[in-house]
Amino acid sequence: MNKYKLFMMIFLLIFLSFFNLVFAESKKLSLLSKVIYLDPGHGGADSGAFYKNYKESDINLAISQKLMHALKAEGAVVYLTRYGDYDLSVGNAWNRKRSDLSRRANIINKSKCDLYLSIHLNADSSGTLSGAEVYYDTINIENEKIASIFQEEFKKHLNSKREYKENSTKYLQRRVNRPGVLLEVGFLSNDNERSLLTNDVYQNKLVNVIKGGIIKYFNN
Repeated sequence: MNKYKLFMMIFLLIFLSFFNLVFAESKKLSLLSKVIYLDPGHGGADSGAFYKNYKESDINLAISQKLMHALKAEGAVVYLTRYGDYDLSVGNAWNRKRSDLSRRANIINKSKCDLYLSIHLNADSSGTLSGAEVYYDTINIENEKIASIFQEEFKKHLNSKREYKENSTKYLQRRVNRPGVLLEVGFLSNDNERSLLTNDVYQNKLVNVIKGGIIKYFNN
């Protein structure tokens, strides 16, 4: 065997080994190249629901940031509509809330993302309601399927008794044409659920449940 043939054989073996390694690694990444936009609800002057020193906007952001890292580890390309405690309203807009939500909707639509999730907490005056639930708008044909998948995950892993619901009155959801839903991951007004939602361990559990729902949606 001449040196040229030997060199080509060695090169081929190295190439095949490298290819197999890359292929094996890519197979492990459940969300490889999927573009996902996460929208941590509220921010800035708009704290959303609150109880004493706990603000919905802070908890939404904490969960979204953890979820972002978890999804990136699965190969996804992930963006947040906000990365800190601020809103997205423009200047001295006469209606800051509407300006904020319009900008969120616009950047999600322009991204052409494969999926968006708006992360929120629920609240009620009685303090008795609990459980994670999902809201969807019919603007995109995929939305009801996405909602059903996440609600099933919430029931299975978080013991939620709630059902997913169509809601076409949400300002942001009515304007986002990409596939996605609004996740109300628990009630800040409920004493037991509040203690969970403000706990780092439970937030990580929530992240794993949501990640599982995302993977299930794309696998389907």
